[in-house]
Amino acid sequence: MTPSRPWTTRLRDAALSAGVWTLMRVMRLQPPRFASWNGGFWARLIGPYTSIHRVTLSNLRRAYPEKTEAEREAIARGMWDNLGRMAGEFVHLDRIWQYNMWEPAKSRIETTGVSNFVAMRVDGKPALVFTAHLANWELPAIAAAAQGLDSAVLFRAPDNSFFADLLFEARSRVMGNLVAASHVAVFELAAVLDQGKHLGILVDQARRGGPTVQFFGQPCSANPTIARLARLYECPVHGVRVIRLPEGRFRIQCTPALNLPRDASGRIDVDGAMQMITSVVEGWVREYPEQWTWFYKRWRM
Repeated sequence: MTPSRPWTTRLRDAALSAGVWTLMRVMRLQPPRFASWNGGFWARLIGPYTSIHRVTLSNLRRAYPEKTEAEREAIARGMWDNLGRMAGEFVHLDRIWQYNMWEPAKSRIETTGVSNFVAMRVDGKPALVFTAHLANWELPAIAAAAQGLDSAVLFRAPDNSFFADLLFEARSRVMGNLVAASHVAVFELAAVLDQGKHLGILVDQARRGGPTVQFFGQPCSANPTIARLARLYECPVHGVRVIRLPEGRFRIQCTPALNLPRDASGRIDVDGAMQMITSVVEGWVREYPEQWTWFYKRWRM
């Protein structure tokens, strides 16, 4: 039996849940673009005074030793702006997808690599798609569902049951199948690929015991799930990233299938594949560092 949590913890979680619920109701009444701006304003104001900001700056010093402290501080504040905007956009997930490939001026979303996406949709094969915590990382899964790509998404549920239910409810309305990360998730992921579906996975967090890769010139662990599935199913692996643009707009980019390294037997090399995928993500982050979530303990070994 799971031990009961202290009453102080339960009271804190209840108060936090009530506050977030009220805030979300207020932000839902705001137009999506204003809710995004509002979230960014408050995150820029409050974020730099939290302990998370200190972790962020520590990680930035490791990644960018050549930059000045002022430059790293600017990236950190940009990160807070992005996170706040994403919070404001979260309450509008069902409204955020505005895409018209024939009239781009009327779209909130721009796309590049459309031919790669179309190939995934029509080739009749399963595929693995990796992304990172950049800009609004909910958008690739929303895009897949909106454009008719039969897909599933692996996600990690928060420990707080209120937030876990909140995230699941919001995502389930606009995304494909949702697979919660757990010790049995591998069987669900295998079932997704067996059915010829496409599986999206965030790959930019550490995994204790995972293969060691180089990220910003320093060793860190990686989650090998996507490479192991690619090795097992011999299916294409694509990268999809989101770039935040001015005026509440986004660009979604889909890469061609990666030519993953193989071992002497001809099978996909898991460690080498994770290094290739990590290098792709590093390139994305270097291009728009203020849009990545820097407070993860990425270099924890």
